[in-house]
Amino acid sequence: MELKYQDCIDACLKCIRDCEYCLIQMAGMESKNDCPKCCILCIEACTTTMKFLMADSSFAKEYCRLCAEVCQWCAEQCGQHDHKHCEDCANSCVKCMEECRKILAA
Repeated sequence: MELKYQDCIDACLKCIRDCEYCLIQMAGMESKNDCPKCCILCIEACTTTMKFLMADSSFAKEYCRLCAEVCQWCAEQCGQHDHKHCEDCANSCVKCMEECRKILAA
């Protein structure tokens, strides 16, 4: 695995952890937007993107593009809530989005 992907892989891992925690905390709570649904899909996007980055796949950039979009959507949804876990999730999503976009720009 190329070291240039490590920051994005780390951001994906943190995003997965924070989305999982947000999802667990939101269980049974009412939401007027796509949180926690976005967390489920963000976890999947980050997990898949990480796999393609670790494999140094020629498709990695395509997955990073989609992951950045999903992370942006999740950050927007979770960012609308006042819960600490939603705020942490939104921040991790933004960081992951930024790291994915760095790979796209490379």
